[in-house]
Amino acid sequence: MKLVINNFWLLLIVCVIASGCKPEAVTTADDVFSKGSITISKAKLQDKIKGGWAGQTIGVVYGAPVEFKYQGSLIDDKMNIPWHEHYVKYWWDKKPGLFDDIYTDLNFVKAFEKHGLKANSDSIAHHWSNTAYHLAHANQASRYNILNGIMPPASGFWKNNPHADDIDFQIEADFIGLMAPGMVNAATDIADRVGHVMNSGDGWYGGVFVSAMYSLAFVSNDPVYIVEQAIKTIPAGTKFHDCIADVIAWHKQYPNDWKQTWFEVQKKWNLDVGCPKGAFLGFNIDAKINSAYVAIGMLYGNGDFTKSVDIAARCGQDADCNPATVGGVLGVMLGYNNIPEFWLKPLQEIENDNFENTDVSLAKAYIWSFNHALGMIEQEGGQIAGEEVTIPLKKPAAVAFEQNFEKTFLVERIKIDKSFTDEITLGFTGNGYLFYGNMVKRGKIDPDYIDRISKRTYGSEPLGLAELNDPYVATMLVYTDEVVTDTISLPMMNTARKLEPSWNYQMPEGKHTIKLKWINPDKNYEYRINDMIVYSGNEPKSNLPTTDTN
Repeated sequence: MKLVINNFWLLLIVCVIASGCKPEAVTTADDVFSKGSITISKAKLQDKIKGGWAGQTIGVVYGAPVEFKYQGSLIDDKMNIPWHEHYVKYWWDKKPGLFDDIYTDLNFVKAFEKHGLKANSDSIAHHWSNTAYHLAHANQASRYNILNGIMPPASGFWKNNPHADDIDFQIEADFIGLMAPGMVNAATDIADRVGHVMNSGDGWYGGVFVSAMYSLAFVSNDPVYIVEQAIKTIPAGTKFHDCIADVIAWHKQYPNDWKQTWFEVQKKWNLDVGCPKGAFLGFNIDAKINSAYVAIGMLYGNGDFTKSVDIAARCGQDADCNPATVGGVLGVMLGYNNIPEFWLKPLQEIENDNFENTDVSLAKAYIWSFNHALGMIEQEGGQIAGEEVTIPLKKPAAVAFEQNFEKTFLVERIKIDKSFTDEITLGFTGNGYLFYGNMVKRGKIDPDYIDRISKRTYGSEPLGLAELNDPYVATMLVYTDEVVTDTISLPMMNTARKLEPSWNYQMPEGKHTIKLKWINPDKNYEYRINDMIVYSGNEPKSNLPTTDTN
């Protein structure tokens, strides 16, 4: 039987009937921390870990039909977001790449399974760079860096990775809190080793924040407290901290109106500076604003699984990843067995199946994360005695201060739309630039290619020669003001590709010319520059005339 959510309130009614939508009585976490430890059964620990993975997967599927469909606008309550009995299996078969939130997360779990709980960044990075599946944004930029000898933390540093503030680590940090239950500072230590593989600054903080919330959900059933404690892991004075602190303050000012808080976030924080897909456009994959939407779901959901996930999705932008995070944290708070059947039953159809291009399933994740959690508890000085575990607790401490794109303000986005096969020269005025484009294979599209296009799945590798792992690698020289400043490699192979051909930040302010010269051209290929994004060390001012009030 197909059940469709006609509106939000019907969903709430169904969930109340199903029971278990809200967690048990709120735990006073301050009392827990003051005791220095907490003792729970192994069964409860495992149930909460399973709940985290299940809730994350449910959230990503719930947001699937609205992912990046609402860029800079919220999703009205009257817009139906569907859910039915076989809905997870529907997306599993239709678009397996939708589950990239989960299987990239699980890739890191597998790295710790392989290299041990003390795995260092280099081991994690080498494991990460050899994955076969499609990546994008900070993830793919870091994979390119690592494959070319740029190791963490340089692989995620913003001057080497324009996507450093993107959401990537934020959506892959769930596993960290699950393997460090209640041990927030142990979680942020893992986040340091993992997150700098692909992100830095606000992009790294997104994952630190998420891992802290998951960890805290093992010792508190108060979502407001969890958010307020988790932000303590982020240094005050960073933009990320200020953004989430604003959400907390606006929640207190508008306790019954999440949409008003959404509008306040939109007015103050809706500017994606780094990601070339979002700069000066409606698309915003920046970690700050998407973490703000996560916080909104947590703060206004009142511990109710349905309400929390729904609000996070309706904030828009990365509307599958954000409810996935909220669903995962609520899943830990509730425990697997208390997630309503309405949500859980469709998930159970795929729990034992491996994710696309992996040998990992949710069933394996439940076991691996439980074992890793037991190992972390012992490593941090806790105890395992029979069927009980004692978890050592310390209050959250702030991680190191990082801030990307300082003195790097967006000035303009210039439409280029030119292809070249030998060289191209472009000029700008400012202190930085980025070319947004890609290399393409010249050729005639045949009917078989059209057929493959029609069958393409979400998140799968681009078709054509990339599908065949085209080995061609273009080599170009970068001339800055007529001086060679870099040599770049541009592989056609999808998993090895360089997302943007060239960029540079914090140059001397002024006029500059940039030339790309192709030194091994092939008549079968061309490179297309879509846009040039220009930055300045000076914050731009409006060029509109001042209104005469006389």
